[in-house]
Order: sequence, then structure tokens, then C-alpha cells
Amino acid sequence: MPAVVGQKFADAEALVRQVVSTPVQARGAKAGGVVAPEHGQWEVCSQNPAAGAAVTPGTAVELSLVAPGTSCPAAPGASSKPSAAPKSPSTPPPAPAPTTARPKPATEGPTDGSTGGSGAGGSVYYKNCDAAKAAGAAPIRRGQPGYRDALDRDKDGIACDK
Repeated sequence: MPAVVGQKFADAEALVRQVVSTPVQARGAKAGGVVAPEHGQWEVCSQNPAAGAAVTPGTAVELSLVAPGTSCPAAPGASSKPSAAPKSPSTPPPAPAPTTARPKPATEGPTDGSTGGSGAGGSVYYKNCDAAKAAGAAPIRRGQPGYRDALDRDKDGIACDK
């Protein structure tokens, strides 16, 4: 996968299309994920799969974008608006939620010989979307650990997003 972060979407898309045949998905990098119909000059803030990752012609590619003159968020999907009340510096951060993720045993999963989805989900397994949300992993994009088609009801490449 070519490195396209920092490039204009139109240029990045042209590079990606040299290695994949699937449409390149454009998403807003800030909360809401919305992009304008004409987003060719928007800047790529993050990419999935990551630069250097092995891809096949059928690999789904998603690029997160910001409008010209807008800075990329610190984390994909972060809000572009400051929070209403700043946190007190003496307040410790909340403890991480216990994870319900577990490696998927070889004996669990489809019995029809299929892999159970588009794969690329790594060794993280969530029984359902409630488990993924409890672990703080939802939504899960295709190619990220824990993604599988069974969790993606609308087949848009994003599991547990509703």
C-alpha cells in the first residue's frame, strides 16, 4: 500500500488505484465523517490499510480527509469542536474498560469451510457488536483487528457502526 497521508485526495486516489481495483472510500477525518461532493483537493489525514501493508486488487481502501485549510485531528474521528467543559488537570483519566476480546479458536466460526468474512481482522474476535462496543473498539473498519462480515450488517465496510 503506498503512503498517501498528506497528499491531496485526487493524487492519493490515483496512486492507490495502481494497486487496487476497488473504489477508494473517502471519509471526513473529523467527527461526522462527511466530505463534500468535490473533495479532490482535500488532504488525506489517515489511510486504511496503512502505508506499506500488503494489498490485493480486491482490498478495500479508506482515506480520511479534511477540507483545505483545516488541520487533521489528533485521532481519526475526533471532534473538530472543543469540549464544553475542560477537564480538571487533577482528574485522573478513566480506567480502561476490561476487554472482552479473545483470540478466535480454530474450532469456532463457520463450518462451511469459509473464513467467516473478508478477513484481515487479525486475532481479535468479538462475539457481537455489544462486545466490541464494551471493549471500546466499535466502530471497526474493514482491515482492522476484530472486523468480520458478520458484524457489518449493512456491508459498508464498517462493523458495529449503528
